[in-house]
Amino acid sequence: MSDLILSNEPLIRMGFFLGILLAMAIWEVAAPRRRREIPRLLRWSSNLGVVVIDTLLVRLTFPIVAVGLAIVAEQRGWGLFNIFDAPAWIAFVVSVLALDLAIYLQHVMFHAVPALWRLHRMHHADLEFDVTTGLRFHPVEILLSMGIKLAVVAALGPPAVAVLVFEVLLNATAMFNHSNIVIPPAIDRLLRLIVVTPDMHRVHHSIHPSETNSNFGFNLPWWDRLLGTYRPQPREGHETMTIGIEQFRTRRDLWLDRMLVQPLRGPASGYPINREEGDER
Repeated sequence: MSDLILSNEPLIRMGFFLGILLAMAIWEVAAPRRRREIPRLLRWSSNLGVVVIDTLLVRLTFPIVAVGLAIVAEQRGWGLFNIFDAPAWIAFVVSVLALDLAIYLQHVMFHAVPALWRLHRMHHADLEFDVTTGLRFHPVEILLSMGIKLAVVAALGPPAVAVLVFEVLLNATAMFNHSNIVIPPAIDRLLRLIVVTPDMHRVHHSIHPSETNSNFGFNLPWWDRLLGTYRPQPREGHETMTIGIEQFRTRRDLWLDRMLVQPLRGPASGYPINREEGDER
């Protein structure tokens, strides 16, 4: 069964990607959390355009991706779980948790190092918050992220199925928790005990640095709570909070060409975690 799943990895990932994207887009139209101010065509054409570039660059740059490396690691005895014998279910659960923690720590690092923030701020420079925001990452950040993920897979030696499940979950939850959808408060409070919800992650896209540097989780909410980066609500409320960063606030900055050169434009001050004291606004 696992061999069948792994042999169809691209189709499985594409199916989940398109299915979740469509479901969230329909939900956003039916029950939006915030009023839309910018035409979807302007933002979606650029946000989805960068997805195409990211995908092509990863395929051209890396001869093998995470699931493939997990298979190679198993064949060659690389990594923790290929050296020490462990029950399959333990290896699966620990692998998914470890990969999710690695993504959390990577996210914090991209907020802490000014040079990396230059790349990551393209994600935050979106002036609205919807399902496509969860796909909007600079190509260089995507390449660095893939390199980090491959290093974790090589060191951990996780089951290939666990890597595939993690990849699908990460992509699905990133689109879910960036979606502009209404979830009743009582349900949101329960959901955010096990998954990052849109109201939880929207805080991370606030213009205020103290809120931008909180709620780093993409999939599981536990790391933020355990490591002290959890913030339950934005100070200005979800309907009236300002999305984005103080730089790049024109509609022209939402065009794909401007998005790609953002790392080269302007200072990287104000938002990195290690910014000078007193930079908070």
